[in-house]
Amino acid sequence: MQHEKENTPVWLQDKACPRRKAYLAGRRIAPPSLTGSESLCDVIERTMLAYNSARLREGCELVVKKMLEPDVTVGLTLAGALTPAGLGPSCVVPLIKAGFVDWIVATGANLYHDLHFAFDCALHTGTPHVNDADLRENGVVRIYDVLLDLQDCLIHTDTILEQILRNPEFQEEMGMAELHYRLGRHAAEQEEAHGLQDVSVLAAAYRADVPVYTSSPGDSSIGMVIAKLMALGHTFRIDPFHDVNETASFVLAAKRSGGKSGVMLMGGGSPKNFMLQTEPQLQDSFRVLEAGHDYFLQVTDARPDTGGLSGATPHEAVSWGKVDPDALPDAVVCYADTTIVLPLLTHYALSRHQPRQLRRLYQQRAETMQLLHEEARRNLAVKS
Repeated sequence: MQHEKENTPVWLQDKACPRRKAYLAGRRIAPPSLTGSESLCDVIERTMLAYNSARLREGCELVVKKMLEPDVTVGLTLAGALTPAGLGPSCVVPLIKAGFVDWIVATGANLYHDLHFAFDCALHTGTPHVNDADLRENGVVRIYDVLLDLQDCLIHTDTILEQILRNPEFQEEMGMAELHYRLGRHAAEQEEAHGLQDVSVLAAAYRADVPVYTSSPGDSSIGMVIAKLMALGHTFRIDPFHDVNETASFVLAAKRSGGKSGVMLMGGGSPKNFMLQTEPQLQDSFRVLEAGHDYFLQVTDARPDTGGLSGATPHEAVSWGKVDPDALPDAVVCYADTTIVLPLLTHYALSRHQPRQLRRLYQQRAETMQLLHEEARRNLAVKS
C-alpha cells in the first residue's frame, strides 16, 4: 500500500475518489482479433467500442433491446437522397415488413424517387467526377454518384404518376397519409405488373398499413406534378395541417395505452422536426400532460453548433419537450453517413430481434384522432 501511495500523484493521495469506479465501470477495451469468420452482428458488438462506431453499436442495441419492445410505437424519418441510393428495398422495406416501423415521415423527394423502383425505372451507380454540362447534353441527371436517365427514368416516372393522380380518388380532401396510401396501392400494382417484389417503400407501407407523411408536400416532383394538374383544372384538397394533429395522436395513443414512443431519425431536416414536434403539439397546444419521446436514435452528419435543427442534440430537444429528460440515457446520436449506418442497423435488427406484429396505424387513425380530440377538449376547457 505504501508503494502504491508513493506512485500516486500528490494531488490524488489521501483522496477518497468516490466516483472513480463508476467512471471506470464501462466495458474494458480488449477486443478479440478478427478472423473473417465473424457475423456482421458480432463485428458490431465486439469491435465497435469507441467514437462513432460505438454510437452505431449503442444505436443498434437501443433499437433491439428497447425500441422494438411490443409496446413501443416506432417512427422513422428519411431525409437526404436515401431511396435513390437503393436504401428503400434494401433497408426500409424489410423494416416495414418486420413490423419494426409503425409510421414514417420522409422528404417528398425520397418518396418520388421510390416510385422509380415501383415503375421499374433504372438508376445506375456512377461517379461524381464527371462533366455535369456534358451530362445535361446527354440527358443524364446526377445525384452525386447516382445517375438517372432524364427521359427513361424521370420523365417516365412523371408520366405514370400524372396518370395515377388524374384518377377521381385523388380529387377528394385528404391528408398526406391518405394520399400516400392511395399512391402506395398504385405502386404495389405497378410492382406486380412488372414482376417485381418488395422494391417500393410506398408499396410496402400500403400493404402494412404504415402511414407515410411528408412535411413539405410541394417540395418534390410529386408536388410539381400535382401543381401542374391543378393548373390544368384538376382539384386537389390536401390538408397538411391535419397531419400535424394526426401524427401527434399516434404518440398520445401510444402513451395512453401504457406504451412508449421511439424515433429513428435518418438524417435531419424537416422530417426530423415534423416527427419530434408531435410532443410540443401535445404538451403546448393541447395542454396534454406529457414529457417527450422515450427513445431517440439519430444518424446525422450535421454539427450542433451551427444552430440548425439537423444537428440539434436530444439534450437540446429536452428544452422543447420533444424528448423526455429521463430518457436521455436512451438517446443516441451517431455522426455518420446514413447510407453506411442504415444497412448495418437493419441487418442487426433483423438478426437480433424477431418480427413484431404489424401495428397497422393507418387503419387506427380515426380512433387515435378521437382520443386526441377528447383529451384536447377536456384540457382546454379546464384551462379556459
